[in-house]
Amino acid sequence: MAHESSLYQLTRPARYLGGELGSISKDWTTVDVTFALAFPDVYEVGMSHIGSAILYRVLNDQPWIAAERAYTPWPDREAQLRAEGKPLTSLETGRSLADFDIVGFSLQYELCYSNVLTMLKLAGLPLRAAERTEKAPLIIVGGPCAFNPEPLADFIDCALIGDGEEAIIELCAAVRASKTAGETRAKLLERLARIEGVYVPSHFTVDYQANGCVSSIKPLDPGQPAVRRRVLADLDTAAYPVRPVVPFLQTIHDRVAVEVARGCTRGCRFCQAGYIYRPVRERSPETVRRLIEQSLQHSGYDEVSLLSLSTGDYSAIETLIQNLMGCYADQRVAVSLPSLRVGSLTPGLMNEIKKVRKTGFTLAPEAGSERLRQVINKGIREEDLLESAKAAFELGWRVIKLYFMIGLPTETDEDLDALVDLAARVKAVGRGTQGGADVNVSVSTFVPKAHTPFQWDAQINTQETLDRQKRLRDALKKKKLRLKWHEADLSFLEGVFARGDRRLGEVLEKAVELGCRFDGWREHFRWDLWQEAFSATGIEPNWYLRQRLPAEIFPWEHIDAGVSRTFLQREKQAALLGKPTPDCRDGACSYCGLCDFETVRPRVTSPQLTASVPAEPQEFPEMGQLPKLRLTISKTSRAASISHLEFMTLIHRAVRRAQLPIRYSAGFHPAPRISFGDALPLGVSSEAELVDLELLEACDPAQTLERLNQALPADVRVRQAEEWPRKAAGPAESLAEAIYQLPIPAEAGNGLDQRLKEFLQSEEVLGTRLKKNRPLTLDLRPWVSDLQQKEGTLSMHMISGSPLFLAAHLLEMEIEEVRSLGICKTAIRLKDVEKSVD
Repeated sequence: MAHESSLYQLTRPARYLGGELGSISKDWTTVDVTFALAFPDVYEVGMSHIGSAILYRVLNDQPWIAAERAYTPWPDREAQLRAEGKPLTSLETGRSLADFDIVGFSLQYELCYSNVLTMLKLAGLPLRAAERTEKAPLIIVGGPCAFNPEPLADFIDCALIGDGEEAIIELCAAVRASKTAGETRAKLLERLARIEGVYVPSHFTVDYQANGCVSSIKPLDPGQPAVRRRVLADLDTAAYPVRPVVPFLQTIHDRVAVEVARGCTRGCRFCQAGYIYRPVRERSPETVRRLIEQSLQHSGYDEVSLLSLSTGDYSAIETLIQNLMGCYADQRVAVSLPSLRVGSLTPGLMNEIKKVRKTGFTLAPEAGSERLRQVINKGIREEDLLESAKAAFELGWRVIKLYFMIGLPTETDEDLDALVDLAARVKAVGRGTQGGADVNVSVSTFVPKAHTPFQWDAQINTQETLDRQKRLRDALKKKKLRLKWHEADLSFLEGVFARGDRRLGEVLEKAVELGCRFDGWREHFRWDLWQEAFSATGIEPNWYLRQRLPAEIFPWEHIDAGVSRTFLQREKQAALLGKPTPDCRDGACSYCGLCDFETVRPRVTSPQLTASVPAEPQEFPEMGQLPKLRLTISKTSRAASISHLEFMTLIHRAVRRAQLPIRYSAGFHPAPRISFGDALPLGVSSEAELVDLELLEACDPAQTLERLNQALPADVRVRQAEEWPRKAAGPAESLAEAIYQLPIPAEAGNGLDQRLKEFLQSEEVLGTRLKKNRPLTLDLRPWVSDLQQKEGTLSMHMISGSPLFLAAHLLEMEIEEVRSLGICKTAIRLKDVEKSVD
């Protein structure tokens, strides 16, 4: 994608650059189908979603498909696109989303729906499917929210229900065949409807009763069955992105993520994921270890996250963790398990986790009382929770986070009081441990989701949520415990759309028109605008949170998630009786209706894994015996838009990818011994950035240069590598002068010669800049050793200071105007050593 200087004016311009290591850009003339993977949230969130990364790999593995990425632009970028009349484009080739054959949105959260419509509008596409032309891209959605896609039914062409790895290729093949045959859009949709897991909303009609409830959902073709969820039978043989796209900037989950298992059979009755991702399918530990090894090699990350709905339930978790620690401890690779349940925390597993990090420890009892935990089938005993908490404190953890929900079915004030008492007892078991113990309590409001036993239950309203939050906050404060909570208005709106029907499309469209964006972000959520949208469309949102009748037809009734309605009703009854349902992983089948026990069945791996062989200890020379390796690096084009911190991270990861024997600092948090020069301002490129590496063993400079350049993105190059005295000053301290050049705009050229002359002849040149919104007066003269103007170019020889601020002063321009001119550091001179880069 072509670089835009206007990106410098934005918050975190690296979001919009593209060109990251691992990204794939294909020639559109060589492919049959183009697919935009559109994530309806900001880049940092979307790049942390492993499902999108899997589909990016699966699609681009096909030579006839080009898959590219797009994310919701932050409000400042959206405003810029609108002001400049430019469409929303993909990162890989900079093409408008309207140019693709398919635009696929991943729906992870109901509050991202406004972003879906925003992205369509920014692409210049009509929002409603019925208004789009034959040439418009096919708009599809997938992800957990696609299990009730009805609020988006008027805006999408189809939804992919369930696992996408196989179905997405079948969908693309249908689009290719339809293009070849010259079919109409209607004929294409008929093709797609024949693919298992693909739902076409326009092929169904919905009727309503006078009281607003759904009276019927009928397919236009009477012979069409309910749309059944697609299931990937064997996770172990499925494709996985071992060459991940490595962002320039830090994302929400900045690490290698490997999905060790999909699905969960614990049967927590509130958990939608536990029902829509059944059955449990585990990757073998050998496969997991191979994926981790390849992903680390190609990414340069220093952390691995083992993903599943409950990683502690993975059959080989202890042996896998022990094996990974044996393989990667000497490489300073941390291993994290983001999803653990109390029942799976054995002393051995906790001891292994302790070796990795002790920054925080999260336990999720969900409910405070034993009675309520029986209702939701959580299966956690208070004694087990306290025992796990005590072990964590004794092993060195200082803070434990407890996660609960409020508003669960049958919840009473006594259950809330039990929550407070339980949190206090967890803190009490840590008394006397080294360093003390602290507990943070976090609560969210329960949202009854589709395809769960609690889909019939009511959701508490906003006032009830606020009242319960206040009760907990006051009670916990008396126990000297802190409470964090999810905003009541956000939970309310989430519940409306989670349980909503097609009539909400009108509300959504109105809300977007009024300016709703990024509704999942507290700072951007506008409840007043949503209230205006509900009022304007005559829809009462509280109606969607009501208790549903046992025989009521749900808006998602025609979506078959694989788990039968009979089973869910049975689980609902068991909840009222406080009866548990055992985990079918180890016990008897609970007859949920999903498995055929031939293709679709639980797949549990062996807990055994070949032990890792610890590397032979190496003898390294003392630090004083090895010279440093000094690199001269260019940072141009896209890379000029990344911050200094992002540049440092980029180099750190490249060193890991190049497998250089870097030395680490001592202490609790060892860091690679890599030294950098002073930070370049955003928008300033360079041909001469200095970086020093301290190595454990001698490396040939020429070979190091080659290895690093293979590991770096295209716009960052190592131009020179040479041995450097161990005790010599670092890059920042050794710099005597830097030469910056920039083109002189025509309007700034008049009188510039005189201004340069006066500057050099002055003993003091005062300039004012803002620092933390306060004016700060600086003497610019000591910054400069020489200034030259030649053939429309200004050369600034600087000893210190900001080239942006100096150029703005000399050219009598605003800093942001100067930033877009393209300043480049073209040469440097070191103290006592002449060194320049042409």
